[in-house]
Amino acid sequence: MQDDDAAGRHRSGVGITIAALGVVFGDIGTSPLYALRTCFRDAGATQLNLLSVLGVLSLIFWSLALIISTKYVSIVLRADNRGEGGVLALTTLVLSKAPQRSAALLATLGLIGCALFFGDGVITPAISVLSAIEGLELIAPGMEHAVVPLALVVLLVMFSVQKRGTAKIGRAFGPVMMLWFTTLSVLGAVSIAANPSILVAANPYYAVMFLINHSGIALVIFAAVFLSVTGGEALYTDLGHFGRRPISRAWFIIVWPALLLNYFGQGALLLRDPSAVRNPFFLLAPSELLLPLVLLSTAATIIASQAVISGVFSITRQCQQLGYLPRLRIEHSSADSIGQVYVPTINALLCVVTLGLVLAFQTSDNLAGAYGVGVSTTMLIDSILMLVLLSTRSGGDAKFQFALMVLLALVEVGFVLGNFGKIPDGGWFPVLYGLIVFTVMRTWRTGRTIVSERMGREERSVAAFLDMVEKTKPARVDRVAVFLSSNATGIPRTLVRNLKNNHVLHAHTVLLAVTTEPVPRVLRGARLQVETIAPGLYRVHAHIGFMETANVPKLLRDAERLGLDFRTADAIYFLGRDDIVVGTRRGMAPWRKRLFVFLANNSQFASTHFGIPPERLMEAGGQVEI
Repeated sequence: MQDDDAAGRHRSGVGITIAALGVVFGDIGTSPLYALRTCFRDAGATQLNLLSVLGVLSLIFWSLALIISTKYVSIVLRADNRGEGGVLALTTLVLSKAPQRSAALLATLGLIGCALFFGDGVITPAISVLSAIEGLELIAPGMEHAVVPLALVVLLVMFSVQKRGTAKIGRAFGPVMMLWFTTLSVLGAVSIAANPSILVAANPYYAVMFLINHSGIALVIFAAVFLSVTGGEALYTDLGHFGRRPISRAWFIIVWPALLLNYFGQGALLLRDPSAVRNPFFLLAPSELLLPLVLLSTAATIIASQAVISGVFSITRQCQQLGYLPRLRIEHSSADSIGQVYVPTINALLCVVTLGLVLAFQTSDNLAGAYGVGVSTTMLIDSILMLVLLSTRSGGDAKFQFALMVLLALVEVGFVLGNFGKIPDGGWFPVLYGLIVFTVMRTWRTGRTIVSERMGREERSVAAFLDMVEKTKPARVDRVAVFLSSNATGIPRTLVRNLKNNHVLHAHTVLLAVTTEPVPRVLRGARLQVETIAPGLYRVHAHIGFMETANVPKLLRDAERLGLDFRTADAIYFLGRDDIVVGTRRGMAPWRKRLFVFLANNSQFASTHFGIPPERLMEAGGQVEI
């Protein structure tokens, strides 16, 4: 029986490891399509000799070893926020432990990382799909004019099926990516067998000598080599979906060996045939296998793009829950996984921008100039946040990791500086895109704070409200009324207005406040607090994590078991809905005020967001000047 259990756990472990291949490693797994080619195009290594090839391969080898294997797999994956990873989860974890005086700066860093991740969501699909379809040029040279139209069709189809959900359209992701990494390994191993001396590139001597001999363009070299580690952030972002051990196993057993074999195989090919630099990945394969390889590459790049897009959907919900984005319609695309969501507005935006990038840049080589600026900056932000987190811990292990992260951060500074040199050649796009997203998030957050402060002036303390009740002697209605508010202490203005204007109070009045905590999920036992303020007046304070969505009717049903001695199934819900207008008061710049009003007018209704049945909703509002 124990053997059967062990076998079952083994099968389960193998299954989740293979599943992780499709979601976690799609981006970094498709880097061999363009990374080495770009290195020799951008790094100035015009002489394709033994030393230049060994030097570039050595840089790629040690970049993967240091940034992915050491930093992310060995250190960062252990810094989970209750099982969740990613720059936003890391930021909230650090804020809970760091000194209060640095909170604003750290929060801004995390927000910048989130904004740049949105840029990755449009560049990765564009460059990945283009680089795969460009293999057609080797099959039929006249096909180069068909690359862009075919890429547009593939991307359009991919975005159109997003609403079906990753679980439905991605069941074959793991097996397809397993085939992909097997193909990478076989192609590379066959080429290495013809020139095994290429393996000496693992010696860091060749990387150091290459940088010394090309010291004038060292930053350009760093920027080109960085393409081999793009996608490393996904290992941490998808931590909550698979866990540290399956991701680590997949990396060390399957992905890393396959990438090294393929990169070294491409290097061996370049030594035999320097003209293969135009597309060393596809030229590894025999001509009769080019078409199947192009088809497999296209499938792999679609999977890589799918994983990044799903990550953007997930981080959109997290930002919304934490108050950095307005309410958007979010559809849960899987009944089994809380992390799988679909955001129609974001999907449409990503689709338009990605198609625009393909039309504007035309080739993957041109897009390589835009790729890397945002990703390298996000990786450096991860390192800075990790350094802050490790500084709060004691013990020899934490000190060793801190020292190691300092060295890795210095390497990443080189990557960032090198990538910022790409700004004139397309690197301006992720900077501009990230700046726009960052501005939207900061404007929404600041605007909501201003509006909440002004609305709060109409709220009353509990004592003042009970005094109003005593003076007005309101009529009692034999119904249950729920008043939603962001304030978990006072009396919401909707209830104050109702009492002032209608002189009516319901027999059972519930004040409900929903607070999003800086953790992914809140334990069931800590989710609700129920308090009786006065006879017939109750307060329910609900706590949810930034990976969760509040369903108000369900929360109230749970509250019935914790102290509400009446049924809430037929409750009437009261919500404030105000007309926000641009005023002349001080605060944000006028253009930011107009942006906030636009976002507020186009955000999803609170009732829909909280799952409130429309037939039991009452809205009360006025005009708020910002």
